[in-house]
Amino acid sequence: MTTLAPEVVPMSAPTRAVVELRGVSRWYGNVVAVNDVSFSLGSGITGLLGPNGAGKSTILHMMAGLLRPSAGTVLVDGMSPAGNPDAYRRLGLVPEREAVQPFLTGFEFVRTCARLQGLPDADAAAARAIVQVDLENAQHRKVGTYSKGMRQRIKIAGALVHDPAVVLLDEPFNGMDPRQRLDMMDVLREEAANGRVIVISSHILEELHDLATNVLVMVSGRLAASGHFREIRRLMTDRPHTFTLRSSDDRRLGTALLAHSSVFSVELAATGAVVRTADRGAMTRELPRIARGIGVRLFEIRPTDESLESVFSYLVDQ
Repeated sequence: MTTLAPEVVPMSAPTRAVVELRGVSRWYGNVVAVNDVSFSLGSGITGLLGPNGAGKSTILHMMAGLLRPSAGTVLVDGMSPAGNPDAYRRLGLVPEREAVQPFLTGFEFVRTCARLQGLPDADAAAARAIVQVDLENAQHRKVGTYSKGMRQRIKIAGALVHDPAVVLLDEPFNGMDPRQRLDMMDVLREEAANGRVIVISSHILEELHDLATNVLVMVSGRLAASGHFREIRRLMTDRPHTFTLRSSDDRRLGTALLAHSSVFSVELAATGAVVRTADRGAMTRELPRIARGIGVRLFEIRPTDESLESVFSYLVDQ
């Protein structure tokens, strides 16, 4: 397992971790969803990254107190969140699944969240949260008429309405257009700057590029890597890459590529030349020049190992 940092705590974090997982596992019958995961989080934005089925949602639900760990300990400010109303008051959760009744208006949904948290002025709190996610103009429409991106934003308003210390978001940008994403990123940055713990689950690394300072990488229920975003990005970029090339003369092109320092091997196959390289960027930059220099025309350049599962499996094997 690649470990870039013993714990994920931003530089501005308080000395005491706000959220901790200690040797946490969760299984369903014979299926292990999360296996012996430990980390601690302070204030700031942390990305929880991994392919679908990696255990990200299970971890978020244990942090939110919706699931109890089968083994290990989950703590929020020193409290176990499962079945603990005092911990729930410090938590806000945006689940991936639809969790908003379509017959309610946006305002009614957020006000209900405020009432469930026992806020003294639920109407005022709901109004503030709706302004925060820029849905004032649609707050009195039924949620069933909202677009996917609007439903995501109203769920975020419901999670923020009680001013929680910890905000957990599961694939929060699904369905949002580029402008909505940028606006929501600004909201989350502001929340983090105010000292909140923000955890964003995603299967898209680049989605976290301008948002998360720290990243936890989950693969098959295990914590495969943790550290600063730049380090995780470098690991994923610098791993060996495989491309399939089709050209007017695959054999000649393959021979020329083998002279390039970043190329490990070239195999000729019925589908074209299969090239393994250590430096994806250098090869893709040099390939047109090499082909042009030997008079070979390129027909297709296709990465053959770019699935998230292959990327994360590489990290696990390190």
